[in-house]
Amino acid sequence: MGRLIWKPGTMLYPIPAVLVTCGEYDNRIGTNKSNIITISWIGTICSEPAMVSVSIRPERYSYNIIRRNGEFAINLTTKKLVFATDYCGVKSGRDIDKFQKTKLTPLKASHIKAPLISESPVNIECKVTEVKKLGSHDMFIAKVLCINADEKYINEKGVFNLEDTKPICYCHGHYFCIGKHLGKFGFSVKKK
Repeated sequence: MGRLIWKPGTMLYPIPAVLVTCGEYDNRIGTNKSNIITISWIGTICSEPAMVSVSIRPERYSYNIIRRNGEFAINLTTKKLVFATDYCGVKSGRDIDKFQKTKLTPLKASHIKAPLISESPVNIECKVTEVKKLGSHDMFIAKVLCINADEKYINEKGVFNLEDTKPICYCHGHYFCIGKHLGKFGFSVKKK
């Protein structure tokens, strides 16, 4: 068997499928002018300071909300959230309230006006520092302001057990639950 040569494309899989929230939420007065968008073009770009990127097509409803407000939250997804993850990627917030349709619970953030998703085990509050026009998508580069973690996944040693949340990823049009633990960073050189 030989190797096939394809035209340039995006074959860097699997990748995270996350729910990004944007807009404004005020639980004191019950106002929710927010949206949820599913994004797979996402990544960690720096550890000090902690920074991430999300890439969004300019025609998407959330694009202008994030551009205007300069902030968003990344909400990690799980096996229990896979239906909502897909739904928020194929439906537009121009037409519906995605929180209401998916029965997800908006949660007040600590540093941004956009809501967090209560059902998500990890929420990452972000402040946009730069927008790069790239082609089909624009990349929003953002500083991580804080991370909200569901304490039920923190063990007695204070370690967050992400694998217990049953995280999902996206691979060439399909969602998968991340499986078996194979090793810890550095295991290949650890003395036996």
